[in-house]
Amino acid sequence: AKDKVNGGLVALKKTRLEMEEEGVPSTTLREISLLQMLSESNHVVKLLCVEHLEENGKPCLYLVFEYLQTDLKKFMDRTGKGPAFPLDAQLVKSFLYQLLKGTAHMHKHGVMHRDLKPQNLLVDDSGPHPLLKVADLGLGRAFSIPIKAYTHEIVTLWYRAPEVLLGATHYAPAVDMWSVGCIFAELARKQAVFPGDSELQQLLHVFKLLGTPAEDVWPGVSGLRDWHEFPQWRAQPLDRVFPKLEPAGIDLLNRLLAYDPAARISAADAMAH
Repeated sequence: AKDKVNGGLVALKKTRLEMEEEGVPSTTLREISLLQMLSESNHVVKLLCVEHLEENGKPCLYLVFEYLQTDLKKFMDRTGKGPAFPLDAQLVKSFLYQLLKGTAHMHKHGVMHRDLKPQNLLVDDSGPHPLLKVADLGLGRAFSIPIKAYTHEIVTLWYRAPEVLLGATHYAPAVDMWSVGCIFAELARKQAVFPGDSELQQLLHVFKLLGTPAEDVWPGVSGLRDWHEFPQWRAQPLDRVFPKLEPAGIDLLNRLLAYDPAARISAADAMAH
């Protein structure tokens, strides 16, 4: 939409309200106040204002966000798809750092995104250095303690953490860090690393690359709801799969794709890597 006052473009997100007797549902209000607080980061899409109006006698809420031209998926595809068309190493570092900065900001405020993927990372490439911002926090629920049991049909399969795929009922901000690892790998290789189209196939993609997990690397894994006896694969050396990454990059990728959520690197630590 166009802002009539300053002529700038904005993005609108419309939600129909299931009205309660006392007005706007508290969950919606909570989400909006979270978004407003998180908007303070330069790496989270800014919520500019909220408009409440009636359409056809039904109450509607419009969230007005800053508008960004493109997303990371489209940005990557622009220069050609696949490993034959690599992104500049400096740009990969810059995008990863910005993604970590946005993620660290959310986690510091007690919010998990739970659906980080290239389509949810918006890019402003109007200036000399492309800016990356985290968008679509619609599924991010506050993870104030205790961490509730979530339904596990949330994250897009390709970026979904193994503990979610295996039916863990309690999970932590580490689910976002797995997604960050998948996005980093995709930036480095110019194609998705784990493109599964079912939950089982998704796990098998992961196990084939990183080795089938066992209790020694991931304590408690065999007790997860959807654990079965899986085929036994050995981990492949990541430096062969990602020849474009320097040793420090391979080390960081290994820490992001750690099986044990408790051992996975945090966003703040990854920024300092």
